[in-house]
Amino acid sequence: MNFKLEKVVLNIGGTGEKLDKGVILLENITNKKPIKVKATKRIPTWQVRPGLEVGTKVTLRREEAFNLLKKLLIARENTLLEKQIQKNFFSFGIPEYIEIPGMEYIREVGIMGLEVTVVFSRPGKYSGIKKVKKGKPRRLDVDKEEIIKYLEDNFQTKIIRRKKQNDNK
Repeated sequence: MNFKLEKVVLNIGGTGEKLDKGVILLENITNKKPIKVKATKRIPTWQVRPGLEVGTKVTLRREEAFNLLKKLLIARENTLLEKQIQKNFFSFGIPEYIEIPGMEYIREVGIMGLEVTVVFSRPGKYSGIKKVKKGKPRRLDVDKEEIIKYLEDNFQTKIIRRKKQNDNK
């Protein structure tokens, strides 16, 4: 296993009052100051314009990321669907923050959920991003099966695999 847990990103989408509540919630979960994310495109159907704050996020790395991930997976009962795991990362949602161990109800926030993305990398990954000889070296990707094995070994996570149905009509 020559890859590592690079970062854990927690985010909450919303505008106005929901955005302010999201900032308070992420600050309480991580003890870090979250940043607000601004829209870059115009989406008239949702009244979104460039520059409008549409979410908040916080990124954790190293030991903090590992320890928080343990708590967040317990909130999901250490269970993930196979389709939530992709090459180099996996994502999942937590419908209510009070399910996280050690978190208590926060009156000014109410009941809210959040999304979690966990990113993995191999040594040398950023050589593919450099300007000189830019390319996409596939051997530096962390495969889905490697991530599943990492989760089972380190977090005792159960992966639910869905069977594909074949219609013979």
